[in-house]
Amino acid sequence: MKENLKYIFNPRSIAVIGASTTPGSVGQVTFANILLNGYQGIVYPVNIKAKSVLGVKAYFSILDIPDEIDLAIIMVPAIFVPEVIEECGQKKVKGIVVISAGFKETGEEGAVLEKRVKELVEKYNIALIGPNCVGIINTDPKIRLNATFGRVMPKEGNIAFITQSGAVGLTALEYAEAEGIGLSKFISIGNKADVNENDLLEYLMTDEHTKVILLYLEDLVKPLRFLEVARKVTEEAKKPILAIKSGRTPEGAKAAATHTGALAGSDEAYDAFFRQCGIIRVDTVNELFDYAKAFSGQPLPKGRKVAIITNAGGMGIMATDASIRNGLKLATLSEETKEKLKKILPPTANTNNPVDVIGDSDENRYSAALKVILEEEAVDAIIAIWTPTQITETIRVAEKVVELASQYPKPIMGCLLSLQNVKEVIKTLWQAKIPYYPIPESAAKVLSLMCYFNDWINKKITGVKVFEDVEKEKIISIIEKVKKRNPPIILEPEGYQILSAYKIPVLPFALVKDREEAVIKVREIGYPCVLKIVSPHILHKTDVGGVMLDIENEEELRVKFSELLKNVKSKKPDAQIEGVLIQPMASSGIETIIGIKRDPQFGPLIMFGIGGIYVEVFRDVSFRICPIRESSAWRMVQEIKGYKLLQGFRGKPPADIEKIVEVLQRVSQLAIDFPCFLEIDINPFLVFEKGKGACAIDARFVYHPD
Repeated sequence: MKENLKYIFNPRSIAVIGASTTPGSVGQVTFANILLNGYQGIVYPVNIKAKSVLGVKAYFSILDIPDEIDLAIIMVPAIFVPEVIEECGQKKVKGIVVISAGFKETGEEGAVLEKRVKELVEKYNIALIGPNCVGIINTDPKIRLNATFGRVMPKEGNIAFITQSGAVGLTALEYAEAEGIGLSKFISIGNKADVNENDLLEYLMTDEHTKVILLYLEDLVKPLRFLEVARKVTEEAKKPILAIKSGRTPEGAKAAATHTGALAGSDEAYDAFFRQCGIIRVDTVNELFDYAKAFSGQPLPKGRKVAIITNAGGMGIMATDASIRNGLKLATLSEETKEKLKKILPPTANTNNPVDVIGDSDENRYSAALKVILEEEAVDAIIAIWTPTQITETIRVAEKVVELASQYPKPIMGCLLSLQNVKEVIKTLWQAKIPYYPIPESAAKVLSLMCYFNDWINKKITGVKVFEDVEKEKIISIIEKVKKRNPPIILEPEGYQILSAYKIPVLPFALVKDREEAVIKVREIGYPCVLKIVSPHILHKTDVGGVMLDIENEEELRVKFSELLKNVKSKKPDAQIEGVLIQPMASSGIETIIGIKRDPQFGPLIMFGIGGIYVEVFRDVSFRICPIRESSAWRMVQEIKGYKLLQGFRGKPPADIEKIVEVLQRVSQLAIDFPCFLEIDINPFLVFEKGKGACAIDARFVYHPD
């Protein structure tokens, strides 16, 4: 974390450099926001032309201010920013926020300017946010700082919002105000020339005013550092992080790169990365705040058993479907609870879950039933549904729910619908920090995410295992041989040798030069066997007839060997033939795939899924960033839909999942140890029943000397 970051959020004094007398200008609005929103320190406008700004004496330069300055807000043209920072350094300013645009987001000339800014803040040990940002807000009553040019000063809350886009940030502030959501901090980070998301997460991790952290990101600075810090925030501080990462499509990624001048990783890499951090990824600002309300105001559910209470059966059914779709379970109410419900509900009411108090219910009947459900030990969370009727107004139901909420440590999601006074209902529920959702699907979704986070913070934490039995020297010698080859392709038998060096199981194999050698070698390998052509000029062997399967005896071997060479010479006459690979036909098992793809921002990305010839059709795969922890390897396996196959399906025995987990960790280590492998594709990786292991049936490596 930046040493002087605290002075940005808790400054005793501020110089606003570029404070303006022009109504509606960024310079005047920002100064007014600091001056008129209750800032508890001293603020000094700096303007080279004006004698005062909004009635406050102005100074020609920050150097002319007689007192010490903790924080400088800079809003001068980009070309003058380095000069101003130089003066700030001489003034011994601790923190700077540069709102001015015109840096690396504009191209090469702006990037040079931004580099100079970074050099200066490093020279003077200044923490800098920006440039090209909206500013920062701290709602702490002891500070009350709004150093932005936005319209909104949010009320005090426990949600911090970090945004890379100023426009998204201003929109979020408007949304939060409309929904009555308070914030602890608002930080627009812009181009991140100095302070970045890693520094801010580390700062917010120990911020007593922040319970939930929201992120809008377009790229990451030092992703592995982010991984480390975000894990500490979620695992140790147990603060949920919800994030929007824009640029899901290639076109969006290109636009994001243009916006901030930054390199963006692939979307699947970001998905994997966030899962490894325990970060919850969402798609819209609405979702960001809708989910944040629940995390901010309600306790985490201890389990996935949800109870639904409603005055309309149809809504109860919808809520049930949504709950099951999102991985929740309907709580089974005890007979004692059902008997209590029967005493307070009419005979036509449903005392099973979902509990239907029926349409003629008033707020008292609803409240009495809700109290009984809250007291049920089997219930972990409540979805409280009410549809408008003439019997009672929704606001009265909301007031009853609020009365009960503080008495029980269980999360309640409010789906109390109203045709007239929705805002009043939302406001009433929020008095008890109960989030409001207009449809039960949203309530079920957020409960599912809260369960996910509860599982995350209570999981067993494992480290990255380093295997000491690997033989790196063997791989280095193979690479030296590959370097001399044109093209520098890793041949299939070399791929098996690489895997074997990292104790990743492979089928027995032999590379032979002629038919007679094949006859001798197959006696060691055994029938039935497979023949494969080995050539640096042939990538797709089946296309040239370079694979022969199910060879049962010596006579068939001789015939198939000759046929294979004839096919290849006919279809690829100029190909250099290194030999023919012999392997036994594999036993039956479950075909999976393990792969590595090197992402431009994150480095090696490891993949696991159901493999074979249909892998690209079904796309049943999961990803993580290397290196992976043992717990991540387990979750990779459990995330795919095909996990049911691995557990044992329709009488089939369970597969050797422990071996998959081990091999995933070994492949991860291999990718880290040898960055020259741009891609590794082990498909199929055949998994046998539990206790009998697995083996690589085919392996492809893409090598690059850099």
